[in-house]
Order: sequence, then C-alpha cells, then structure tokens
Amino acid sequence: MDVVTTTPASGLGAMIRTWRDRLPPSAAGLRTARGRRAAGLRREELADLAGVSVDYVVRLEQGRATTPSASVVASLARALQLSTPERDHLYRLAQLVPPSNGAISDHVPPGVQRVIARLGDVAVAVFAADWQLVWWNRSWSALLGDPGASPERLRNFARDRFPVGGGAPHLARWPVDEQDRDATDHAVVSDLRRATGRFPHDRRLAALVRELTAGNERFARLWATGEVSAHREDHKTIHHPQVGPVAVDCDVLGDGDSELKIVIMTAAPGSEDETRLRLAAVAGAPAAAHL
Repeated sequence: MDVVTTTPASGLGAMIRTWRDRLPPSAAGLRTARGRRAAGLRREELADLAGVSVDYVVRLEQGRATTPSASVVASLARALQLSTPERDHLYRLAQLVPPSNGAISDHVPPGVQRVIARLGDVAVAVFAADWQLVWWNRSWSALLGDPGASPERLRNFARDRFPVGGGAPHLARWPVDEQDRDATDHAVVSDLRRATGRFPHDRRLAALVRELTAGNERFARLWATGEVSAHREDHKTIHHPQVGPVAVDCDVLGDGDSELKIVIMTAAPGSEDETRLRLAAVAGAPAAAHL
C-alpha cells in the first residue's frame, strides 16, 4: 500500500503551479497582450524569469522532476516573488534545507510599501533590524530634516544616540527633546541585543555593536546589563526652525520576519501640534528616499 506524504494539490509541482497562476505578468514586469486568457504567468514566462528550460518547468509541475537543485529553487522563489515562509516551504518540498536567514535585510516588502504609501501626510520612516534607516517619506524630511544629506553609513538611529567621537546627529537636523531619554536609550540598546540573537551572523550589526561598545561609554555600560527588549513607543518634541516646537507620539511597528521597524510620528488630533505638523509639511518637503 502506497504511503501518501502530501495532501492533494500540496506537492512541489502543485505549489509551483499555484504560485505561478497567482502572479500577474505585470507584477513581474512583463507586458500582456490583449485577449490573454492566463491571469498568471505562463510556463515559458516563469522559465525565462527563473533561467531554466520550459521543459523542466513542465516536468516539475507534472511531478516527473521532484528534486531540483538549491540554485534552481532559489531562482524559482525569486521569479515567483515568494515570501520568506513560502520560499522556505518550496525548499522543503524539494527536500532541501531552507537557507539561513542570518543577515539583516534592508528590503521593504511590496505590501509594506503599499501600506506606508497610503499614510499620506504622516511622518514615516523604515529602519532595518540594526536601526539603519532604509526609507523615509516627504513628511519625515519636512519634520526632521532630510537625512539624505548624510552619508548612508551614518543614517543609523543607534549611532545617532550613542555618537563615537562627537559630531552632530544625522537623522534629525534640529533639536529633539524626549519625554524619557534614559528609557529610550535603554530600549534602543536592548533592542539591538535582541537583534544579535535574531541575526547572530550579520556583519553590519556586529560591526556596529563593536564600534559603539568601544567608542561610547554609555552604550558600553547599557550593553553590559544584558537587557533584551524591543523599542516600541516614545514621545518627542521637535523644535522645528520654521513652525516652532511640535509634540509628537512616536510609535514603532514591526513587519515580522525581517524585523523591519516602521516608525510613525503623529500629533494629537485637533491640537496645535497637529497644525504645526501640517505647516512643517508645507514649509519644506524634500524628496523621499527610493524604495
């Protein structure tokens, strides 16, 4: 008697077909002709995107090829635009061990891009797991100053809070007061320690921690406590040079697997701070960073 190892339509070939059918050609940068019947990718289109033969895609979907190489699986995952859990599932279906996700990602997923693009005039920025700034919108630039004027390496919130060798901040061009600066310092350091557990082999994170530990006494002291937590909220007053002080709530949202930090600054509805926040957006709004 045969042993059934997968449920119907859940094997390797079936899943490739399912993911191919759901991906519109436009999402893959392909033009579509009028009268096209297939809503998703055709086999030849997937083959071209993945750099494999059409015959091999056919054999995979029909179950005549069941053990593709790791490089082929990686190419298929990229071509099909799979999420990290889906990519890992594809590897397992191919009887392979999923690649280690030991490096911090600066990639902002399409879904997150759509969400933050719809936030309108709200000041929003996205940081990687090591607090490296990877994206910001016009309202963020208008409220805090354009971080694009600083070298990319220096656009790091932890490096701003714990400077090595002095120097002005690179993420805020004018003074910012916090309700509890000490608590925020603790939160940022303990959040970085949490990141080292999530990404133990990331070189950029390791280099940042080494630099701050050796060059900033306060960071070194807080790091030595061994605290582990996440930085989620704060209250700040931004002394804008054109509209005056703006009190904002600063909330930090997470995206899940990649540990991106979506930082949103808002003012209380109907308050003078909300009016000043809007005036700041009108006073100056440099271009946002590209996703």
